Amino acid sequence: MDKLAAYFQTGELRVRAATAIGANASEIVRDAVAKALLYSDITRPGGNMYTTRRYAACIRDLDYYLRYSTYAMLAGDPSILDERVLNGLKETYNSLGVPVGATVQAIQAMKEVTAGLVGADAGKEMGVYFDYICSGLS
Repeated sequence: MDKLAAYFQTGELRVRAATAIGANASEIVRDAVAKALLYSDITRPGGNMYTTRRYAACIRDLDYYLRYSTYAMLAGDPSILDERVLNGLKETYNSLGVPVGATVQAIQAMKEVTAGLVGADAGKEMGVYFDYICSGLS
């Protein structure tokens, strides 16, 4: 019963955060990439984000993680991320040679950028779902 009460008490906070995240998703992803990956070896020739196609795939994936983290936050349930995001993701990334560590680093940067946008309380709430994805990838 306490869990249900807490869910409803934080409902407005979660809805406001989701609205702000949705309205600023491309900026959140852009800023996270700039913060975590843009000036690293991963974007230089021979790196996993080198070429426009690979860079676009990275941006697409980060946008996907942001969207599903927001859905999970609205639902108050990180298990949504298991079925929709995490099942088989680590294995797929490893088979394609995608650096999981860099992906986790970018998700952590997205967590920081999002918290800066939505404020400390909502940022802490969203952080639970970003951390869940990072744990699933690690």
